[in-house]
Amino acid sequence: MVVHFLVLAFMVVGGFLAWRWRRLIWLHLALCAWAIVQLADLVECPLTAVENWGRRMAGARALAPGGFIDTYIEGVVYPQQYIWDVRAAALVLVLASWAGFLLRRHRNRAAVSRTTPTASEIGTTRS
Repeated sequence: MVVHFLVLAFMVVGGFLAWRWRRLIWLHLALCAWAIVQLADLVECPLTAVENWGRRMAGARALAPGGFIDTYIEGVVYPQQYIWDVRAAALVLVLASWAGFLLRRHRNRAAVSRTTPTASEIGTTRS
């Protein structure tokens, strides 16, 4: 359950973390692609499968049919009728984090190109 919460939190804020640790963007992109597969209900989440296995081994019943989110999030953290509002807000946060990541990347590259001497500048400083 804790891993599920951490994965969901990373899905929402991972793009912002990539502003600081750039390589995280690839994990974040992969996780967001996986989220789209999950929303399309194409396959069961492996974390849900592991959690259901653990629950069965402990003698508890499996998660609700909708999985982790239906069991622990919807109707608990926010009312179920706001599911699309919450999803839209999460999407806005993800897209804003990606836009910020790309903007910061562009600015960093521009700053590096301004501070990196050209071949002609290097040749003139040696004389």
